[in-house]
Amino acid sequence: MKALVYRGPGKKQLEDVAKPGLREATDALVRMVKTTICGTDLHIVKGDLPEIEVGRVLGHEGIGIVEEAGTGVRCFREGDRVLISCITTCGKCENCRRGIPSHCEEGGWILGNKIDGTQAEFVRIPFADTSLYRIPENADEDAMVMLSDILPTGYECGVLNGAVKPGDTVAIIGAGPVGLSALMTTQFFAPANRLVIDLEDTRLEVAKKLGATAVINSSDGKAVEKVMALTGGKGVDVAIEAVGVAATFGLCQDIIGVGGHIANIGVHGASVTLHLEKLWSQNITITTRLVDAVTTSLLLRTVMAGRLQPNKLITHHFALEDILKAYDTFGNAGREHALKVILTNA
Repeated sequence: MKALVYRGPGKKQLEDVAKPGLREATDALVRMVKTTICGTDLHIVKGDLPEIEVGRVLGHEGIGIVEEAGTGVRCFREGDRVLISCITTCGKCENCRRGIPSHCEEGGWILGNKIDGTQAEFVRIPFADTSLYRIPENADEDAMVMLSDILPTGYECGVLNGAVKPGDTVAIIGAGPVGLSALMTTQFFAPANRLVIDLEDTRLEVAKKLGATAVINSSDGKAVEKVMALTGGKGVDVAIEAVGVAATFGLCQDIIGVGGHIANIGVHGASVTLHLEKLWSQNITITTRLVDAVTTSLLLRTVMAGRLQPNKLITHHFALEDILKAYDTFGNAGREHALKVILTNA
């Protein structure tokens, strides 16, 4: 089968590799229909996650059709259309029972990380019963792909960890797909103000359409000053970091108000400075999280009800065979005005 293979820092190739097969009775083999590229995939290719083995098939998002189900799979059968969660969960280990399946003892974020992923014609899904979701009839397939990762990530790691409340002023730093997913899902808690900060005007225009009450282009270095002007010098109640670089985490620290929450979403490949000399007395809460995808069912129902329209985050479509071009487009998002790309397996 065709698959996108990681070949070391800065290297990736579309290759012919062996089609996967079932290994455990609880596995399912899924023929990929649509997948996408995540910012985390870019971090892997860059070399920010050195634990990823050379030769790994990348990707942890997508939808497909069950090709084969193991004898221990009870909820799915051949021909079922399914949504693949970015988090594989056994549902039985201590961490799964604690509600943090991202640290499942036998699963977690393993697709495109510890086992071969979804940027391929076929993928093996361990613990299929608890790691797949049936796609409803008449569902928009592109929207379903957004439920694999970015919507639950923005919601869980940003909105829920940030403890957004009615009347809050929320600042989202980074108007990429995950930041915009956080913006979309803040609506559940009726914040008074939703500020979005980014370097790209194109993305900020999308943020306006998705409900941002104010947008700030930070390229002039005056983002802190602008936020303080908008908040009467008090800062924001919640700052959501959705980029994963030192500068944006620092910006969160500069704009957070007394008693506020800093919710980190971004994948950080390098150390950042924590300014406790300024924050120690300010009753600040700082949270980190790897998405657990425990809200996928909730978000799926909300999408099907028309309350969320994540397909608005999709800007480009490619055939799977054109995945290298898709990586170039997604990796140069500013130049290409790209948010999420959809890759279709013919």
